[in-house]
Amino acid sequence: MNGANCACQNQNRADAEQERCLRNISIISFVVVELTEYLDTHPDDRDALSYFCYYNRMLNQMTAEYAAKYDPLNIAAAEACSKEWKWGLTPLPWEGRCF
Repeated sequence: MNGANCACQNQNRADAEQERCLRNISIISFVVVELTEYLDTHPDDRDALSYFCYYNRMLNQMTAEYAAKYDPLNIAAAEACSKEWKWGLTPLPWEGRCF
């Protein structure tokens, strides 16, 4: 029984790590969307453009790392999983695999 508990704890830690990664991606994604909207109305703001470039690169890197470790979050990230085609194989949110 101890081995089963250990396996459950390991799975819980893995799920918590995946959830943390998703939360961080969501935060950075929000920043990128907000900066995009700001730049739509302030296209000459060089500081905002610099922030956008920085956070957009960060988002792309985080999304690619997530796709390589877990599953692609969007079709563009599916390329990061070049070992196999995972896009259509992962459970959908209504199939019980969302955080």
